[in-house]
Amino acid sequence: MTTTLSGGAVLRPARPGDEPGILACIRELAEYEREPDAVETTEADLTAALFGDHPAVFAHVVERDGAVVGISVWFLNYSTWTGRHGLYLEDLYVRADQRGHGYGQALLRNLAAIAVERGYARVDWAVLDWNAPSIAFYRSLGAFPMDDWTGYRLTGDALVATARPVAVRGA
Repeated sequence: MTTTLSGGAVLRPARPGDEPGILACIRELAEYEREPDAVETTEADLTAALFGDHPAVFAHVVERDGAVVGISVWFLNYSTWTGRHGLYLEDLYVRADQRGHGYGQALLRNLAAIAVERGYARVDWAVLDWNAPSIAFYRSLGAFPMDDWTGYRLTGDALVATARPVAVRGA
């Protein structure tokens, strides 16, 4: 579904051909988050993830004047407590020169509408502790921090080491 936004922009599901614009936004987000060299994703990776035979990652874009100026990249999660899916918002980004038009809010409201329409229980995401503008934006929409939870991650050597089989005691 396509939604017309201010300034002649449209919000729509990502489609093949959007990969360069999506990747540009991901790189700008990484730079904003002080990790400019952390992005390993390629356009081919995005093509496979978003448009392959069985996509498990989804994206919406804000397009203005033929260019991708904002993105939401998300995937399904599942709560054993609610017995329902939810959405996990991996990236929400609007290019700096396009902010102030309501595009970020439109992207997040679009995800909330998808969750409600499909009967999903919630929309989750993470934000860096120092990112005061984003925190204020999320709070203005009624979102709240999960202060009782700390995120953990396995990556790199620790991931490989953890994946190695171990002998089961008492077996």
